[in-house]
Amino acid sequence: MLSPALPVVSSLYAVVLAALAVVLTVRVIVFRARTGVQAGDGGDAAFGRAIRAHANFTEQVPLALLLIVLAEVAGARPGAVYVLGAVLVVARLASAIGLSRGAGGPRQAGAGLTLLVIVAAAVMLAIRVLPMLGG
Repeated sequence: MLSPALPVVSSLYAVVLAALAVVLTVRVIVFRARTGVQAGDGGDAAFGRAIRAHANFTEQVPLALLLIVLAEVAGARPGAVYVLGAVLVVARLASAIGLSRGAGGPRQAGAGLTLLVIVAAAVMLAIRVLPMLGG
């Protein structure tokens, strides 16, 4: 049964991920202010990596977080939601660090873990929602 309550656990992770989004955004703003480049990266590799880290975050986190929230609202166990949220935070930190430093390992681990969270959350949601569609 769907819970009418606020999805408290996933809301906690939304707050943590919002803080990371702010950090990544501020990094790009600082680069823009320092270089005067308002579009693109001006050929600065470190600036380009900061832009990519921010963009990758904004490409991946909304879907992952939405699926986690919906899974919680649909009745997923709080422990499972905690695990999904924690893994997503670790994944996004690893990805941001890897992209910012140009290091492959953390970036690849972050991408893989993010994909794992998306698939796991989607499966958890489907298990709860598909039976409701049948009748």
